[in-house]
Amino acid sequence: MPDEITLTLPRERRFYEVAHLVLGGLAARVDLTIDNLADLQLALEGLLPRAESPEDVTVVIRVDGHALDGRIGPFDAERLQRDLERVGGDGYGTQHVLQAVFDRYRLDVQDGSAWVEFTMGAEGTEDSP
Repeated sequence: MPDEITLTLPRERRFYEVAHLVLGGLAARVDLTIDNLADLQLALEGLLPRAESPEDVTVVIRVDGHALDGRIGPFDAERLQRDLERVGGDGYGTQHVLQAVFDRYRLDVQDGSAWVEFTMGAEGTEDSP
């Protein structure tokens, strides 16, 4: 059975460190590599600051063998889709970050809300060769 952590927090920057602490604890518990942890934190930094909604943001992470799966959201679907199409002044945008960090990701859109669902390899887990 996979380990799962669900974290729901207000969309205020001062609470984002809680998400990073939880990820650090998860990394230590399942022997994630520093690279996996840094990648997850980078993805969170790209997604959490979206303050388009007063609703809390939820981060769900599951560790199952060699993979990390998860969901982050909800976000305003139209706004997130626009952001995914936009390229920043440095040539990188949200889509580039998500593509670089995750093996796979997709948007789950329902009733105007979007969740980013993702999978990434967890090379450092105990089940790794």
